[in-house]
Amino acid sequence: MRKAIILAAALLAAPAAQAQEAITYAFDGSFEDATFAVENAIVNRGLVIDYVSHVGDMLNRTGEDVGSDQVIFAAADIFIFCSATVSRRATEADPMNIVHCPYGIFVAEDPDGAVMIGHRAYPDGAMQEVEALLDAIIIEARGE
Repeated sequence: MRKAIILAAALLAAPAAQAQEAITYAFDGSFEDATFAVENAIVNRGLVIDYVSHVGDMLNRTGEDVGSDQVIFAAADIFIFCSATVSRRATEADPMNIVHCPYGIFVAEDPDGAVMIGHRAYPDGAMQEVEALLDAIIIEARGE
């Protein structure tokens, strides 16, 4: 009984794993148009894209290997980049904001052809400047 109580107390004391929320925007156009627009909107701000993760290709390629025939995305890419200026302010406000670097904006097309652009939601405080930057990039990519 004592072991069960200790285990229950440990589980209650451990931080709960939480799924991060995504902020998404519909895109009126093709996946290719959306990726081109996002890339341009990032570069237009003088930012450098460090990496483009072709996660949709990976998911489609490995589905059979993991015993699934479900198509999650027709296509999906994540643009990975950072802003030295914004990141500096965020980490000066709280050094642990480093866990949010680099930033990512995704473009995804669902199996029905709907395209969306989005990013993860960030915590209140200094990371809201990052969220505003990502939103502004997406709004530009959408032609607004």
